[in-house]
This record gives sequence, structure tokens and C-alpha cells, in this order.
Amino acid sequence: MNHDELMAWAEEMVEPLAERAAETERLRELPASTIAAAEEAGYFKLVVPEDLGGWGLGLPGLLQSTRVLAHGCVSSAWALSFLALHNWFVARGARELQAEIWGERPYAKIPCPLAPTGTAAPVDGGFEISGRWQWATGVQHGDWVMVNCMVDRGAGRESIFCLAPIGDVEVDDVWHTSGMRGTGSNDVVASELFVPAVRTLTAEELRGDAPPGGAVSADPFVKYPLTPVLTLVAAAPALGGAEAAVDLFRDYIRSRVLPYSAGDRQAEQAPSQVRLAEALATVRAARLVWEDAMNQLRTTYDAGGSIDRAQRGRFRLAAAHTVRLSLQAVSHIVEGAGASVHFADSPLGRIHRDLVTLKGHVVYDWDRAAQLAGKLELGIEPGPADML
Repeated sequence: MNHDELMAWAEEMVEPLAERAAETERLRELPASTIAAAEEAGYFKLVVPEDLGGWGLGLPGLLQSTRVLAHGCVSSAWALSFLALHNWFVARGARELQAEIWGERPYAKIPCPLAPTGTAAPVDGGFEISGRWQWATGVQHGDWVMVNCMVDRGAGRESIFCLAPIGDVEVDDVWHTSGMRGTGSNDVVASELFVPAVRTLTAEELRGDAPPGGAVSADPFVKYPLTPVLTLVAAAPALGGAEAAVDLFRDYIRSRVLPYSAGDRQAEQAPSQVRLAEALATVRAARLVWEDAMNQLRTTYDAGGSIDRAQRGRFRLAAAHTVRLSLQAVSHIVEGAGASVHFADSPLGRIHRDLVTLKGHVVYDWDRAAQLAGKLELGIEPGPADML
């Protein structure tokens, strides 16, 4: 599949995702039909390099298809995109890790809670891991799970990422939320679970600028920086949802008659026309910021260059600004759409709920993202915990 074929598939998925959006919310996970459609299309291998058996469509393919999928359902686009993206983590690992995870097919569905809320004790041949990890998006559909653990190395503590078959961990059903319900982002729990060393990646291998997979595959996407990629991917559903909200609001006010009026049509009211135009401009600005960041990454790394850690604050800022503007546009629309958008089955109300929840993600905390970017612009060195 090439980029154009991927985008055509994503466009075809918009209507089915929209039709299943209420069911997705009710289930609090992706319906089986959504997963089946993605499996049939081979969607989950879209970022797996071609020389490793995938499509090799890289960052533009994943970002733009996710944005389009969100026109149908923001939650579905989020969950699908991360189940696909986490194969990129495997591609950044050593050949032996890839053989373990992709032994039967060139992809796997891998939920991956990234916070280091587990521990790993070295044992013969690997580690015993224990802990609870939050935000395991798409865990109901996983083949494997990847969790972050702290291991005591004597001279200090180190973060390692461990992969285990999904059947080896407990999934705790805690995902009762007002928005992003369909992502099914439940907790994962393990106690003294053995993980062979071959199924691990150190934090430096996963997050660093010289991942082992760079020596395995010629695909330049393997060496892209981790945090800028993650934040731009996670911003894509917010942007796509905001684009869909503008379209929904346009259609809605065309036919809406204002209550307690003499039959006045909302589309003929100047304030509503201005509100629509403001939302359209805001979403357009969000998309331009987002695409500019994507294109900077692509042109730099595809040409063999790199972006140092001190310069990556601009990508955090761009992703956070994309989400911020997307929610601003949707909130502005909702303010002028009347009370009916707050019914549970309102597509516009669902988008608003999803974006309010999505905006709560740690990387989209505007104060933190802006403070970090401003600090770096002033030449102040980033700290070890700064997500860059």
C-alpha cells in the first residue's frame, strides 16, 4: 500500500467509524468490526519499514491517516494510531527483539503505557517485573504489552521497557471516563513476571538518537526522535476531530431554526456566520502548525540530519498548540450550537468531550510545554526529566 492508497482507505473508514461511534463509547473499547477492518487492510504495519516486511509509510502516512480517521471517531483514531505506532518501537530495537515480536507476521498490536511505574529485578536470563501501569490504550486488542520499569543497577537506577504476551498480565478495567471512552485505556498489572532479556529495550535504546534498529533497517523513520513523533501523533486525533466539528457545525446551523424566534434560521445570523469563520480559521492555523512540525522532522531526518535535544522544545510546543487550538475551535462552536449538542448521542458533543479529555494528557499541559519551550529558546539547558 502506498500513501495515496492509505489515505483513500482512511477516507472510506470515516463513515463506518462515525456509525460505530456511539457503540464505541458504550463498549469503552474499539468494536471488533473496527479492529477487523484495520487488520484486513494491513493498517497496523504501516510504519514497519519495507525492508522488515511493512509498508514503510513513516510519519506522514501515520499522521495524516490518523487525522482523517478522527473525522469519524476521535477515540477510534487515537487507539488505532497507537496500536500501529508502537510497532515503530519494535523497529527501533535489535533484530533479536524484532524476531521475537514479529515472528509470525510483520506487526503486532502493542499497548504501551510509557510511565516508569513498575520495577524490574535482574534474574538469570532476564528480569522479573512487577507494577501497575496506567493508560494502556487499546489493551483489549493487544497481542503484547510493553511496560516501563525501573531497575537497580547498583551504581544507579535505569529505565527499561519490557515486552510480555498480553495473556501474561492482568488488565484492570478502570476506564470509566467522560471522554475518549473508546480508547479502552485501562491499567495493566503484573507481579514477578519473568521477561527474557531479548524482549527488553533500555530507555536509551528506545528514546536515544542511535536506536539499535537503525543498524537493521535503512528506513530513516527508525531514527526519528521519540518524543516529537509521539506528541505529533497524539495531536492528530484532536486536529481531525476539530476539522469534523467545523463540518458538523456548518451543516447543523444551515437547517437549525432558533428557538423562541419567529422562525429565524441560524445560518442567516451574523454572529453564527462569524463563529463558523473563526472556528474554521483556528482549525486551519492548527493544521498548519502541525504539518510544519511534521515536515521539519521529515526533511531533516530523511536527509540524514538530526535535531538536538535543546531544539526539540519547538516540537513539544507545536503539538501542544495544535491540541490547544483544536479544543478552542470546538469549544467556540459548542457555545453557539444550543443545548442539544450535550445529548450523549450528539456527534458534536462527543467530539467536544473527547478533546477536553485528550487535552488533559501530560504533554499537552500548555503551561509546562510553553515554559519548557521558552526556557530552551533562552539557552537554558533542558533537565534530565524534560520530555524532549
